Amino acid sequence: MTEAKSRIIFSVLISLLVMFSGVTQANERYGKQKVVYHISFDDPAKLAGAMRNMENQIRAVGEKNIDLKVIVLGKGLSLFLKPRAAGHTKLQYGNATKKMLETINGLKKKGVNFQVCSNTLRGKKIDYQKDLSGIRKQDIVPSGVAELSRLQAMGYTYIRP
Repeated sequence: MTEAKSRIIFSVLISLLVMFSGVTQANERYGKQKVVYHISFDDPAKLAGAMRNMENQIRAVGEKNIDLKVIVLGKGLSLFLKPRAAGHTKLQYGNATKKMLETINGLKKKGVNFQVCSNTLRGKKIDYQKDLSGIRKQDIVPSGVAELSRLQAMGYTYIRP
């Protein structure tokens, strides 16, 4: 093996070591986490900020070390509301744009579990099958606030971005 090839291999190995040691240090610092995010607002900038917070937390802790749930209720359902559906519901905005849905799907691929409040669906006259994007029947919980309380009792840290 030539000296140039040896240097390249050595550089690659050092880079990998540095990269993985940073992940190890982050995992050692934060350990395993159970977290529940509470989303009940419809401001697009604030929703995007909440998604960034989740991404940052996953990156810091590591996908395998975090159990992250998002409870969406009240005006927060605008996160999944198709823009054209806002007119016939009691929500003012439909924030389920292509960009937002890509972000949500990326989070889902990392294990984030989004759940929506059945009470809000009824109260805001939202048909989850017609009006929402990315929500299945199994994503609906009877009560968003009761679910938040249940998860906190199970040791989940509550975050309201």
